[in-house]
Amino acid sequence: MTATYLAQSAYGAASAPARTTRGTEYAVFEKITARLKRAAETNAPMSLIAEAIYDNRRLWTMLATDIASPHNGLPQDLRARLFYLAEFTDLHSRKILKGEGAVAPLIEINRAVMAGLTTNAASSAASSRPNDQAVEVAL
Repeated sequence: MTATYLAQSAYGAASAPARTTRGTEYAVFEKITARLKRAAETNAPMSLIAEAIYDNRRLWTMLATDIASPHNGLPQDLRARLFYLAEFTDLHSRKILKGEGAVAPLIEINRAVMAGLTTNAASSAASSRPNDQAVEVAL
């Protein structure tokens, strides 16, 4: 291996594009929402439903923890609405796991958040967060 090859390998095109905080959050919501959609299909096994619900609850728990922090830079009203959605998601997830609810409301909530992440209003609010940290979920 030559020094030129090593330099090109190290400084060449990145294998994954750099993402903004909102882009990362959007990607996580997109991935989990796709799992929820698969779980909502007719005759989906309970194990698939439970895994999708578990991932979605983890995401919303992490989001609730982040927005409850006094260091979160989002407007208080938005933080309160997101926290309410986190609580609803948790309660509705329990109903689904008991066989008493549908997955569709969780999908719609996630889609609404994804839409908010792509608007200019969310853009300016999200970029005002200290340290510009994304919600990270290992999937």
